[in-house]
Amino acid sequence: MKYVDEFRDARAAERYAKLLKALVKRPWTVMEVCGGQTHAIVRFGIDRMIPERLSLVHGPGCPVCVTPLELIDRAIAISRRPEVVFCSFGDMLRVPGSGWSLSQARAQGADVRVVYSPLDAVELARQLPQRQVVFFAVGFETTAPMAAMAAHQAKALGLKNFSLLVAHVLVPPAMEAILSSPRNKVQGFLAAGHVCTVAGFEDYGPLAQKYKVPIVVTGFEPLDILQGLAMLVRQLEAGRCEVQNQYARSARAAGNRTAIALVQEVFEPCRRPWRGIGPIESSGLRLTKTYTELDAERRFDVGDIAAVEAKDCLAGEVLQGLRKPHECPAFGTLCTPQNPLGAPMVSSEGACAAYHKYHRQQTRA
Repeated sequence: MKYVDEFRDARAAERYAKLLKALVKRPWTVMEVCGGQTHAIVRFGIDRMIPERLSLVHGPGCPVCVTPLELIDRAIAISRRPEVVFCSFGDMLRVPGSGWSLSQARAQGADVRVVYSPLDAVELARQLPQRQVVFFAVGFETTAPMAAMAAHQAKALGLKNFSLLVAHVLVPPAMEAILSSPRNKVQGFLAAGHVCTVAGFEDYGPLAQKYKVPIVVTGFEPLDILQGLAMLVRQLEAGRCEVQNQYARSARAAGNRTAIALVQEVFEPCRRPWRGIGPIESSGLRLTKTYTELDAERRFDVGDIAAVEAKDCLAGEVLQGLRKPHECPAFGTLCTPQNPLGAPMVSSEGACAAYHKYHRQQTRA
């Protein structure tokens, strides 16, 4: 089968494909939560290997994609201040705001720098006491501990010129928002293995029971995804709604307790808008009172900046699993990686970027 040529173990992939064809008796719709899983599914043609009655839809597991438009605009406003050195991971630079992107702001003279760790930004603040260094803290539970460590270290060093523009979001509330929607069609989840490695998956049990959906914590290799799908289908066909862990080589139910404790010291849950989706209760993180002095929104008074989504962009529908990227009229025409309307077309974890990169105009050949 041509879709498995790049697998490290193509024969094992074929075996899982045959197993799934034997297991699937009824139509099912399942969602992979993580954007990394989406890219593996599209790249290796996993959705074309499995039975047609097993439908895969793509979830909101791309933190760049769900960062609200107004936060991008606030980041750009801060970055254009002459005293500011604005630090970010590289995948945020080309994400469009309502007007510019951070990359365009840099081209116009803003001091925007790509860093590989929030601690790099802390070191910059130490080296440049005359400048205000701001780190754009974006990501799910996986990157929140690094941002928390940066805040902890900056406070310990007494740095007055370091702050965080916080855009961290949490996965379980987003899953619940999808399940509670009257438009929901998701019957099971492949949960993000790297998120669960850090945060654990103890919160997923009540979610599975409340909405009667199975959840399988899954890795990112093609064989991980195929095995996770087989575990999920077995539950669906048997009418079970449990949390299982395919990614046992890394994820544990309790997660990384040290990382969790640090995050809880620095951050607290808050209501957060998700780009294209809207506000979700307790789905974001904000700095606790102890660390409020490091809040860039307050320091630079940009909290009132608002923005309106592009009407032609259906990213919100894609992020909720309601549409596939190629079903958006703007896909590949008005919206391309060179001229994106929404973040899923430029993010390395975005579903639209995956479909465009691997020339997917339809889900099956």
